Parts: sequence; structure tokens; C-alpha cells
Amino acid sequence: MAGETWEPMGIGGGTGGRRSGKTLELTITLQDMTHRQALFGAGDSHLRLIRDLLGVQISARNSTVKLSGPTRAVSRAAAVLDGLQQKVETHNHLTDDDVVAAITAASQNENNGSSTGAIEVYAKNVQISPKTDGQKEYIAAIGQNDLVFCLGPAGTGKTYLAVAMSVAMLKQGLIKRIVLVRPAVEAGEKLGYLPGDMQAKVNPYLRPLFDAMHDMMTFDQIKRFMVNDVIEVIPLAFMRGRTLNNAAVILDEAQNTTVGQMLMFLTRLGHHSKMIVTGDDSQIDLENGQASGLTDAARRLGNVPGVGMVHLRDQDIVRHQLVSQIVSAYADSATGRNRS
Repeated sequence: MAGETWEPMGIGGGTGGRRSGKTLELTITLQDMTHRQALFGAGDSHLRLIRDLLGVQISARNSTVKLSGPTRAVSRAAAVLDGLQQKVETHNHLTDDDVVAAITAASQNENNGSSTGAIEVYAKNVQISPKTDGQKEYIAAIGQNDLVFCLGPAGTGKTYLAVAMSVAMLKQGLIKRIVLVRPAVEAGEKLGYLPGDMQAKVNPYLRPLFDAMHDMMTFDQIKRFMVNDVIEVIPLAFMRGRTLNNAAVILDEAQNTTVGQMLMFLTRLGHHSKMIVTGDDSQIDLENGQASGLTDAARRLGNVPGVGMVHLRDQDIVRHQLVSQIVSAYADSATGRNRS
């Protein structure tokens, strides 16, 4: 880290590098030495975070930073440092959260620049990628924001892509755990009236999240991760009093939260974490005319910096072609309009 002695590999200004097999050594010259302390962090904490999350070796001396390690990881680290240099020029200060956000954005930009735009998950030979412009906007929002809301009809991939991005971040080491959350409210049923213990009561509500995850890793992986609390799947009511750090937290079916429940959930956000809130505001199952926490949050937080707000439409539906027509027919009926 800072203060180490080594010979810079770059020649002149800018960046120099050397490849060896599948590894890369790269030297970056800082654009502005006055921002060095803010860029590196106290005790080089930001550089250590990049090192630990991306698996590269980093050493720094004066106005140069030397990166070495796997080619892909070094390329990402270089992109992260470039992004952070641009940010520190306007903000004069960086936090650990800024560094994590830059790492996530660099990884996502790399995926978007590939020929397929695939989201890298654990399962081999599985290609997951956004298929519509709305889905691409959704994926970009997750990469750029710590809190993202995605509203849209059934079949638009709200939950599936949220799980895919979380699994990708786990695989890349950007987070340490995934927490999948759902309110236990469906069509007016109450948990107390359902048979079985609490686990048996909540499993049907959490099944869609499990279904998505089974496409992205093996059953044994899921089981091992759940035993070790790397993956946690819980009903919303069990979130009270917790703070979740280094995690991707997904709240699914959020239209069935109350305003109070949504506030409780959102305030669980911890350091180095991302929250993704998904729901269909046309299918609210709350009783007694209660206001939906999802629509209330969309109204309150729509213009808050750092919050991504994505609205998927009928044209983003990627299930059977009839699903789009069904959604449109019911939407027409709800609004009193008729379509030929």
C-alpha cells in the first residue's frame, strides 16, 4: 500500500501494463495528486477494499498505483479507480459505499459491453441477460444505486433479474450474503389460518424466490449457502430490529406492504449493501383499503439522489406472449377503457 517501494512500470504519463498469461500488471498515474488522500482513503482503506473485493494486488507510491492479478480483475480495478477519480474531483470526499458502488458499476459496465450482456451466475451454461430496454434500464439502475424500486406487471422479470444480479454480486465477492424477503399477504389469507409450523406457513410465499435461484445455482449450493446463512429467505415480519451490512436484500411483492412496514424494511439498509424492492402496483392484496407501502415509497423517494426508480411496462413482459395480452385486457377493464 502507500509507502511501499517498487519500480513503476508505466512510461511517461498515463497508464502502462504488462501481460503474462492470464494475469496483468498495470500502473496508473493519478490525474490530480491533491485528491490522493481522499481517493486512497484513511490508511489506504479504499485501496484495501478494492483489493479484497476484486482479488487484485495493489501498491501505491506518490502519484502512481500498481495493480496486478487476473486480467479481468485488474481491468475492473482500473475502471473503478478511474471512476473514483472522476467522482472525487466533484465531491472532494469518498466513502466506502462510494467504492463499493464503483466496483458494482464497473462490473455491470463490463457485462453490458459484452456481446451477450449476460449476468454471470453460478450455474454453468446458463445465460441470463436483459431482453428489453426496460430490463436494461433496471439492470443499470441496480448497478448504479444502493436502493432500487422496480414496479411493473407480471412477467416483466422484476424478481428474476433482481435475484440474478444479487447472485452475480455474491459470485464476484461484492457482497457476502443475499437476503430474500416477502410479505406474507396473499389474496386476504392470514398465516394463522394455514396448517403447519411457521416454516411451513411461509414457504408458499417464498417459493417464487426459490424458483428463480434454482435456475442460477445447484440445489447443493443453495442448501450449503442457506446452512451457512449466506442465503437467507424470510418473511418481512422477521426483519424488524435488524441491520444488514455487505448484503443484497430483495423485497418481493412489495405492493403488499403497508407504509409502516416499508419504512421498517428500508431502514434495515446497512453499509456496503444494496436493496431491491419489486412489486406490481396493480395487484395489491392489502385489506381494509390500506395504502400500499410500495406506491407510497415511489411517491416519496422518486426524486431522492441514490434511489433508482424503474417502471416496467407491458412491452417488457418476457413470459408467454399471451401474458402480455392478459395484462393489457385486465388493465383496460380496471380503467374502464375498451380496446378493439
